[in-house]
Amino acid sequence: MNDSGEASAQGSLGGRRWLLFIHQLPPKPDYLRVKTRRRLRRIGAVAIKQTVYALASSDEALEDLQWLRQEIEAEGGSVVIVEGQLVEGLSDEELDAMLATERAAPGDDGAETKTIDQVEPGRTWVTRTGVHVDRIASAWLIRRFIDPEARLKFVPARGYARKSGELRFDMYEAEYTHVGEDCTFQTLVRRFGLRDRALVAIGEVVHDIDCKDDRYHRPETAGFAALIRGIVEAHEPDRTRIERGSAVLDDLYAYFGKRRG
Repeated sequence: MNDSGEASAQGSLGGRRWLLFIHQLPPKPDYLRVKTRRRLRRIGAVAIKQTVYALASSDEALEDLQWLRQEIEAEGGSVVIVEGQLVEGLSDEELDAMLATERAAPGDDGAETKTIDQVEPGRTWVTRTGVHVDRIASAWLIRRFIDPEARLKFVPARGYARKSGELRFDMYEAEYTHVGEDCTFQTLVRRFGLRDRALVAIGEVVHDIDCKDDRYHRPETAGFAALIRGIVEAHEPDRTRIERGSAVLDDLYAYFGKRRG
């Protein structure tokens, strides 16, 4: 491409410059994943994919990421650092909002949340049809703790166009979905500042079933997974699945609420 063509292409983008930290960690040592996640949060990066973190480009940010790259590679991992502009799938404004939310959320050291999300009651909450564990649990969480007057709407995975005022969860480009290693239920708990040990415990159960990574190893997980699987196999309508699942979640919440730790 000639110089004028290059200038035209650059001008057509005209967006912000971002740093992407793309990494792959070895299975051992176990602590490396937690250490890496904490360091990236302290640097100010936010996860946009499971192993891809982003933050605004600056010399200081690049130096911080380069130091972390050396540490990861010393443990047998691999890292690629990319600088570029967002073109499709995520806008500068959306990434700014994700970074603001991450800064406001409690960190691994238990820091207090400065701001939390709030919604007007009676909003329409949209998710994909064919609900399973994360969407069932998230719908229960929304109606019981976030928006008791919530109206649920179920749409196909493809072809849905968001209407003004609708809030999406656990679906493509949703306002509330998986963030980093959190499932949608955990994202909702964090974003709405729900400081409740029972909800945290349920989130860990839902995470291990939905993400299939056995991160938390809770003894209740297998039983809850079997109950949800039974509900899904016995009932096709999404609303019925959520109603049946909500009854189970009410009891599970009471169970965790009486336990210590």
